[in-house]
Amino acid sequence: MMVMILGLAIFLGVHSIRIFADDWRTRQVQQRGETAWKLGFSVVSIIGLALAIWGFGQMRLDPVWVWQPPVALRHLVALLMIPAFILLVAAYVPGNHLKARLGHPMILAVKVWALAHLLANGRLGDIVFFGAFLAWAVLDFRSARRRPAASPVTPRTSSTVITVAGGLVAYVVFAFFLHQWVTGVPVM
Repeated sequence: MMVMILGLAIFLGVHSIRIFADDWRTRQVQQRGETAWKLGFSVVSIIGLALAIWGFGQMRLDPVWVWQPPVALRHLVALLMIPAFILLVAAYVPGNHLKARLGHPMILAVKVWALAHLLANGRLGDIVFFGAFLAWAVLDFRSARRRPAASPVTPRTSSTVITVAGGLVAYVVFAFFLHQWVTGVPVM
């Protein structure tokens, strides 16, 4: 579990710079340039995420059970993942109503994803993994809401329809075809 925790610390740590050291981040971007900052950020993020995922897989080989979730919660997770995927897509489709209204749909998607998976997984490693993402998302959302808003964009219904349709397609593809391949765990 230590590898997973190290990976989480690296990945979520680098993603927490805007929460705890936004002025330092701004200076680094100014000194090094945006491209160099993004490259370094990406490399560190990938290393952290790879360690967290590998450690998570290793943790599953020797699980420590904290509680046994009811099977019915798996159905709730499947339901909660629909808005999570729609919110995820909303972060990337310009001019949609969800992004205009919520401001930070990707962070909200992470909150829903993490909370849903906490409900259906009772191993200590799951609680640490998904709990860390949920705690980070709560802090990051609060921090993001305090920063000045980007220039307002007039939302378009067509962009919102594309967002919802894209989220539903992504959900179906991931739930029915990729989840077991990526995680080793069937959806139901």
